[in-house]
Amino acid sequence: MAGPTTAERGERQQESSVPPPVRRLRPPRPRTIIILAVALVLLGAGGVWALYGSQWLRVERVSVSGTGVLTPAQVREAADVPLGSPLISVDTDAIEARLLRKLPRIDSVDVTRSWPHGIGLKVVERTPVLIVEKGGKFVEVDDDGVRFATVSRAPKGVPALELTLPESGSATPSLRRFGEDRLVREAVRVAGDIPAAVARTTRTVKVRSYDDISLELGDGRTVAWGSGEKGAAKARTLTALLKAAPGARHFDVSVPTAPASSGS
Repeated sequence: MAGPTTAERGERQQESSVPPPVRRLRPPRPRTIIILAVALVLLGAGGVWALYGSQWLRVERVSVSGTGVLTPAQVREAADVPLGSPLISVDTDAIEARLLRKLPRIDSVDVTRSWPHGIGLKVVERTPVLIVEKGGKFVEVDDDGVRFATVSRAPKGVPALELTLPESGSATPSLRRFGEDRLVREAVRVAGDIPAAVARTTRTVKVRSYDDISLELGDGRTVAWGSGEKGAAKARTLTALLKAAPGARHFDVSVPTAPASSGS
């Protein structure tokens, strides 16, 4: 059988090049629009009711983690989470503010919703790096210089802070310039720079002025540290000095490039 002629092939090409007819989308009927709108309203209302009005998503428990000195019961009581309230309506910022205000031992707290029925309180407690004896009790000071708690028994391994400051009305230039809080922060700074081996035996950090800070070790040895500046260099120098002169009783690293030791 003979194939299509040239004319027939041309007609077919013309037919294939003609674009298909465009189908016009019909606008939705008013009835369909109304049904969809009602469905969306009902869905939204149902969601709001589930979050606020139903018994499904309400606070039933409060979990506490991260406590050391504090107890979970103390944290729950201070948090005062409204049990039975809709979980979505709980003000987590207000809970955090209450905890920080009522329990100064707390350094930070993360308050989270634990769906469907819980509130989680993740606590980070302050850690004392120095203690100040006051009236037979001990004030704990953290690494920011914050005096956050008073306890009846000194925590083990925490050196005492001894401030030898003048009576009111006769302030030294150092106290007038820096203030007691600044001097306490300098003592904290020094405590943080003491080499670990020395820190374990440090009994007292003595502050007479900004640039006159010293350490008293458990075996009676003393270290003149100076100011809180160049703490890392002073720590390295003290470590080397203790090895070079193990029998010495007094060490001076106030100028780390020119250390000294004496006594036996």
